[in-house]
Amino acid sequence: MKIRVADLHPGPLWKNFDVLTRIPRPTRHEEQIRAHLLNIGGGLGLETLGDEAGNVIIRKPATDNRQGTTPVILQGHQDMVPQANAGTTHDFAKDPIRTVVDGEWVRAEGTTLGADNGIGVAAIIGILESRNIPHGPLEALFTSNEESGMDGAFGLEVGVLRGRILINTDSEEEGELCIGCSGGINATSRFPCTWEKAGGDWAAYRLSVTGLRGGHSGVDIHRGRGNAISLLFRILGQAGREYGLRITELDAGNMRNAIPREAFATVSVPADIARAFQSSIDALAGAFHGELEGIEPSICISAERIADVPDQWIDTGTQDRCIDAVCACPTGVVGMSETIPGLVETSTNLSIVRIRSDCIEVCSLVRSSVDSALEALCDDIALLFSQAGARTEFDGRYPGWQPDPSSVILAQVRSVYLEKFGKSAHIGAIHAGLECGILGDTYPDLDMISLGPTIRDPHSPDERVHITSVSRFWELLTGTLERIQ
Repeated sequence: MKIRVADLHPGPLWKNFDVLTRIPRPTRHEEQIRAHLLNIGGGLGLETLGDEAGNVIIRKPATDNRQGTTPVILQGHQDMVPQANAGTTHDFAKDPIRTVVDGEWVRAEGTTLGADNGIGVAAIIGILESRNIPHGPLEALFTSNEESGMDGAFGLEVGVLRGRILINTDSEEEGELCIGCSGGINATSRFPCTWEKAGGDWAAYRLSVTGLRGGHSGVDIHRGRGNAISLLFRILGQAGREYGLRITELDAGNMRNAIPREAFATVSVPADIARAFQSSIDALAGAFHGELEGIEPSICISAERIADVPDQWIDTGTQDRCIDAVCACPTGVVGMSETIPGLVETSTNLSIVRIRSDCIEVCSLVRSSVDSALEALCDDIALLFSQAGARTEFDGRYPGWQPDPSSVILAQVRSVYLEKFGKSAHIGAIHAGLECGILGDTYPDLDMISLGPTIRDPHSPDERVHITSVSRFWELLTGTLERIQ
């Protein structure tokens, strides 16, 4: 018999997650999930408010005999990353996520699952609805637009929150208690361009790099996965030099915080060398297969000839300078932490390249837990693109979260984990942006920790959550609320 997500244990969490999968909530399009959360708070008769930044806050009084305990904020974000495999028809603004219970995991059919951060949000809702989980005064904080700029966390006003402990539910490794994260900044380089009228006998092609695994540009950046943009531009670089290739369209990557899985370009080459061009693409496809064997088994490189030859293309000078700069642009791990073994300290994700009406735009997300390293990498990127004729702007900077090993909530959670599961939890930090850094800047006296279940390949259609880890996450979260004095 087919197992449904809503039938999994613990019921209060999974039933709410099942509801969330049927509410469209791609980042920056969270109207429906926000209305749902406001309705939940109002329906439970709890103090509920929404602010101008799109956040929702729901306050629940303490259970019997717990009124004097330290007030706690449970925090998660409303949005999810919308990614779908090529060939998967899915409108994230309208269609529900099609969930599948696959052995020990829950995944989606051809799209991101939204376990990031839907599982955490579902757990918080389950606690708000519960009548038998002991806890002190609670505030549920559901932030907006976390995945594309952390707008909700940045927009939260001073003095709104009353809690003194914050438990973030956006970690992705059960058994690891997260007490720190990296900071980050968006880099956008723009090449001014002009359009040249096409002429002569040309053959047009749709170049495609597809089938890559992608993933979260922070927590998966060390896995050595292929970057579709880097691969596409290596093709453009070689073909541009050997075959006089001209570019009309670029559609490469779509989210700064997702390792790009797909990249496309519409290009033209002289018709009399089209066959040789096609053969060169086939040869590069074979080379890339060999290069990424074992990491990207489903990679697909193709050049499909199209009937309609474009009537214009980007000017040659801009095209060549852009190709050279993108090929030279760093992407992936830049440095590892000297203090926390195995933790990435500094990285950058070459994430989006697209043609605007008057420029070619190249986007990266730069991360580091060390401010000076972040600044140095930003300087390198700006200098690289400046020398190629582009101007680089930086925005959306968010702070890191410095670990506090003496945290009271950390000690309490560690104690609960040991009692419930008979082993010690791992203490660590994450090479990704958590809203704790921003919230800690606004509310510097907060004692913070981040918990979560085991989620693999977030920000990609391979995203899945481990069922047993969700149960342990729920036990730890509810047990901690009962323990807090």
